[in-house]
Parts: sequence; structure tokens; C-alpha cells
Amino acid sequence: MQIGVFSVSDITTDPTTGRTPTENERIKASVAIARKVEEIGMDVYALGEHHNRPFFSSSPTTTLAYIAAQTERITLSTATTLITTNDPVKIAEDFAMLQHLSEGRVDLVLGRGNTAPVYPWFGKNIQDGIELAIENYSLLRKLWDEDTVNWSGKFRTPLQNFTSTPRPLDGVAPFVWHGSIRTPQIAEVAAYYGDGFFANNIFWPKEHYQQLIGLYRERYEHYGHGKADQAIVGLGGQFFMRKNSQDAVKEFRPYFDNAPVYGHGPSLEDFTSQTPLTVGSPQEVIEKTLTFREAFGDYQRQLFLIDHAGLPLKTVLEQLDLFGEEVLPVLRKEYAAMKPAHVPDAPTHASRVAAALETKVTESATAGAAGQDA
Repeated sequence: MQIGVFSVSDITTDPTTGRTPTENERIKASVAIARKVEEIGMDVYALGEHHNRPFFSSSPTTTLAYIAAQTERITLSTATTLITTNDPVKIAEDFAMLQHLSEGRVDLVLGRGNTAPVYPWFGKNIQDGIELAIENYSLLRKLWDEDTVNWSGKFRTPLQNFTSTPRPLDGVAPFVWHGSIRTPQIAEVAAYYGDGFFANNIFWPKEHYQQLIGLYRERYEHYGHGKADQAIVGLGGQFFMRKNSQDAVKEFRPYFDNAPVYGHGPSLEDFTSQTPLTVGSPQEVIEKTLTFREAFGDYQRQLFLIDHAGLPLKTVLEQLDLFGEEVLPVLRKEYAAMKPAHVPDAPTHASRVAAALETKVTESATAGAAGQDA
């Protein structure tokens, strides 16, 4: 099980002080958080993509490359890379470059995005969102998998004898997760290609996400990639902890009540009862997180949102220290004990290189045997 942190990169006023951090402060904070993620032994740091206020992360690959230079072990990912409004050629080039700079410590979550004005800003129509996602990803796969691409489609100019550079590290493209919170067609795309499916289940009751994940698992098996329970699934989550549960609730309540997304909506108590958000003690975070497997089956990646709603960097780092000390060791032990032997681990660059080599050896042996028969 990969355990990590994701950020949506919001710049939000701290409701307890009235102070709003600058863009520079939030950008530098993301780097500090990523370093802390590695320090405490977590596995993944993921950063979203936005092109509108109040968010800062318009170029996550730039930030992740900077983080790569200051870390050695963690996987660097995106919480969303906009497959609809980004040019697939640029995605192919940017992430291959990040692969080389990070020695393969990179994957990405592709999504359509949920900010309607972004589409016309990049010359696209939101009504074409699903078609754009399907066509652009098909092209992205070709750009990574084929040295010379000849392609034509509906939404961009054709490519003739085109080679994206640099080529993927070791000839293996970054692993792709397809992120969706409401679109069954995206789950279908993930299943068709045998990619991962990331259900960022932080807003709605679990039944909604059970349907999406269930569809993905069913179609993953249908397309011959393995059994349904072997499909590669990632989940979101949120927590705020203090040693004492009451202290956590008291401290976090003003942040929750004024959060950009769910502030002034459901109560903190209602939201924590219906979603993965846990506000309480480390033991409560452990207990709530371990229920996700019961709802969604065995899965490979668990990411938590913790640096949002105006929480100061100092508080976020304290949260991570507490998580590393009291939660992470228990989750690792419990996940390892529960995981069936036939369920795969989350893909990494090393495991994908090894799998590609094994496939090549098998194909070579098969071709040799066929030659002998002839």
C-alpha cells in the first residue's frame, strides 16, 4: 500500500487570524510538505493542477521537478493533470522529462477538471469534455509507446512523423491513474487500458464511489487485465488530528466551517459521518481509514488532503509528524496483514521496467520456438 498526501493548492485565508498567505508562501509550503512526507516515511506526494484563483498550481511538473531535486525516495504525482485542456504532446514531453530528472519517481492522475471556465481559456468546449479526455489520452499513449507517431483526430492538428522528446525513461512510460468523482466513462477508459483508477472520495457518501469503483473493477476484468479484485485502485481521504479528540474538533472547526468547498454547508459532524474526513485522535484516524477496504475492496494507494482551508504550514507539519509517529506504522502493519497474495502492489517505475523486460524475454522465447517449428 502506498500512503501519501495530495494538495489542491488552494490559497485560503486563515479564519482564526484573518491572514491570507501569499502565492510565494504557499508554493514554498508545498515543497516543505513534500520533504516532510519523505522524512516521516510516507510514499507519495501529489499536487493538483489549476489555472484559476484561489489556487496556485498551474504548472505541477515544475514544482515536482524542484521537489525531485530535494528528495530521494517518494513518488511524485499529480492530484489532477487536465487531459482535456492540455495538449497531449506537452503532457508526454513534460512527464517524460520529469521521469528522467526524478530517476523514474513519477506517475500522474489524469482528469477532466471541475472548473468550467478553464475550457474556453484553452480554446476548448466543456461540452466536449469526455470526448476530449478519450481522444487526448489515446494520443498520449501513442506518443509514449511509439517512437514515430502519425495521427489525426477531431480536436487538434494532425501529427506526421512526430517523435516526442525526451523518450520515456528506460522505454517505460509513467504509470497513469484516471481520476473521477462522477464520470463512468473515465472508469471505462481506465479499465480498457489496464491503468489505475483514482476515486477521490472526499465529498460524497461511499455508495456513490462504490458504483464507480465497482464498474472499473468489472470492466478491468472484462478487458483481460486480471481479476476484478486485482484492479489498481486509489482513494482519497482527509484528517485533522490532535492527541485528544476534543482538541482536534475545537481547533479544526473554524477551518472546516469556512473552507472554500464545503464551508457554510454540512456540519462538521455530518460531514465526518458521511465522508472519509476524520477529525479526532490518531486512533480514530486509524480506525476510519481501515474501513475504506471494507467499502471498496483491496486497493493500492491512499492519499490524504491535509494542507487546505487556510491551515498554517506549522500546523500541517505537526499533523504529518503525528501521523508518522502514531498512524503510519499501524496502517502499514494492518494493510500488509489484510492484503491477499494475489492482489498486486501499486505499480512503480522499477516494477514496470521489470515487467516490460519479462514480456520482451517471453516474446523472444516464443518467436524462437516458432522459428524452430518452421
